Amino acid sequence: MCRLPAILIAILCVIPTFSRGETPADWAYKPVVTVSVPKSAFANPIDSFLAAKLAEAKLAFSAPADKATLLRRVTYDLSGLPPTPEEIAAFRKDDTETAYEKVVDRLLASPHFGERVAIWWLDVARFAETDGFKSDDHRPNAWRYRDYVIDSFNADKPYDRFVKEQIAGDELTGDNAAIIATGFLRHFPDEYNAVNLEQRRQEILNDITDTTAATFLGVTLGCAKCHDHKTDPITHVDYYRFQSFFAGIWSTEKPLLSQAEISSIDTKMKAWEAKTEELRQQMAELEKPFREKTEKKERSRFPEEYVSLIDIPVEKRSPWQKQIAAMVEKQVYSAKRFSPTQMKSPVKEKWEGMSKRMAELAKDKPVDPPMAMGMTDVGATAPPQHRLKRGDWRKPGEVVEPGYLSAFDDRDAVPVPTKIGTTGRRTALAYWIADDKNPLASRVMVNRIWQHLFGRGIVASSSDFGLTGEPPTHAELLNWLAQDFVANRRSVKHVYRQMVMTTAYRQSGTGNGSNYAKDPENKLLWQMPRKRLDGESLRDAILAVTGQLNAKRGGPSVYPELPSELKGTAGWKVSEDPNERSRRSVYVYVKRNLRYPLFSLFDSPDRSETCARRFTTTTAPQALTLLNDSLVLGYAKTFAERVIADVGTDTGKVIERTMFLALGRNPTTEEAVRLNAFFAKSTGTTTDRVTDLCHSVLNLNEFLYID
Repeated sequence: MCRLPAILIAILCVIPTFSRGETPADWAYKPVVTVSVPKSAFANPIDSFLAAKLAEAKLAFSAPADKATLLRRVTYDLSGLPPTPEEIAAFRKDDTETAYEKVVDRLLASPHFGERVAIWWLDVARFAETDGFKSDDHRPNAWRYRDYVIDSFNADKPYDRFVKEQIAGDELTGDNAAIIATGFLRHFPDEYNAVNLEQRRQEILNDITDTTAATFLGVTLGCAKCHDHKTDPITHVDYYRFQSFFAGIWSTEKPLLSQAEISSIDTKMKAWEAKTEELRQQMAELEKPFREKTEKKERSRFPEEYVSLIDIPVEKRSPWQKQIAAMVEKQVYSAKRFSPTQMKSPVKEKWEGMSKRMAELAKDKPVDPPMAMGMTDVGATAPPQHRLKRGDWRKPGEVVEPGYLSAFDDRDAVPVPTKIGTTGRRTALAYWIADDKNPLASRVMVNRIWQHLFGRGIVASSSDFGLTGEPPTHAELLNWLAQDFVANRRSVKHVYRQMVMTTAYRQSGTGNGSNYAKDPENKLLWQMPRKRLDGESLRDAILAVTGQLNAKRGGPSVYPELPSELKGTAGWKVSEDPNERSRRSVYVYVKRNLRYPLFSLFDSPDRSETCARRFTTTTAPQALTLLNDSLVLGYAKTFAERVIADVGTDTGKVIERTMFLALGRNPTTEEAVRLNAFFAKSTGTTTDRVTDLCHSVLNLNEFLYID
């Protein structure tokens, strides 16, 4: 018999294990029950739960973090930016017991809160502004969803409403914000020029189904696409019952105007059309042979069963035919299919003359209204949803009706068609997900917030609460948080406030080294985990300390400069206004086939699918980029110019100002000695030497990591 070494046996005896033996496999599907808070000396119930687990392992919280460390930590976590010198000075000066509490309230009330929190939600929602695939076409109105998310978090919109709007906003209120919210269902990657349209339709439905389940319920529903889930109580039929809620989807672009404004534009448009009717008809006649030739070529790409659908009058098409025909029409009738270069003289000259006249008349044409990229239904009746054998769209089985997850609610849904002519299916799903009795939705959301603040969720696999995911380290705490979330009108800010006010969050990141033997992964939170800045926060921090950050909020995305080797990349026209390029990273254009390099380097996802948690890698290119990239060197020079403008060229003052702006503290005596020696040996102009100092500080781990 093989014997374990004595030292290994000793280690195994003290390491806390979080096995499935402690937590039932189907724990996540059990109702959220009332949990008693463990008795402790802590005022915050969260600390009481954590302290109880620590005590079982003979561990305790670490000492409190110092004020400078705590301020930097909470400011980055709740705003994504470093604290300003003024904020640091005010916090140092405030010796009252509520000093930290006032900082937290200020940060939660800041518009920067929504800009920070939105980053991780947009990862989960796979938000992007292009289609992906080879063409990676632009989605001109996608950015409005990003602003909707930011505004919702800033307004502390109740989470149940936030959920409902994204799944069925058009059916519920139909106001502009709710229409924009349904953009959540539009962020699927889309190969719009595909020929196999049934497959394309099914891939879109699969993406929406999988993403909705992962985002709001924390279940890997996609694993039941081909067969019953191998580990979780989710059946193959469950998958298609859930997908049936989305069977009638219809992409829409809706004007964000009042009915009166829309009527006014319609009136002006009719007048303009009447004025230009003859000229437009003449141009159409000249274009007709070329369009017909191109359209014929495009039609030939599709099987007859698809292309024939566009010859059926719209009102006579079935719901399924409408969905497929729209995909065909987008390719056959695209404006891109005609170009005057196809013409020859004298037809070309005649057309160009008419085109010039049309350009002159364009001044009378009403300006296009602002539009929202949203989702609605094809009509009051959805296409039939089949169970697909082995997940193959070519092997339809029986028709299934909309229904919930049988693991804890095996009812069929009873959708009620809406007054706006939609199926009402998505409304039924939205209310079910957001219902107080749903055991998953609240647990999943509070766990995501915990992950944001502590670097790891109570359930580390934050979009997989099933058997193949990580078991909860503190199941009772998660239950309590979910219950407290619901009791406080599902206020996201309430949850953030509860968590950052804990002793656990406010403790030092440098605990007792001997604790590693008992809990090497710090799952019990005996010290505050160190977190590295993500790419967005790193860029924002650099812009902030160099004095370049433009705090302008909302609007179309911006295009910062790219590294020299990527200049001229298709679909990335650098913003002309330098101030626009220096806006916060959440407003940087999200192109699926070209992630902004600094973000990509520091582990941002490509947003082609939902991302529950970013990896944190440490690679040579990260260090090399911060040392050698021309953009970073430019930031260092601007930083130096700011320092010199603030304090002049006195070496001691320059060193202090640089350290204080970047790290929120003054240099230690040893650091001051070394940096003074560096300046004494350096050559070049004063600006050059200060630039080198600033560049070095931007490369410090202390700048890149949050203790």
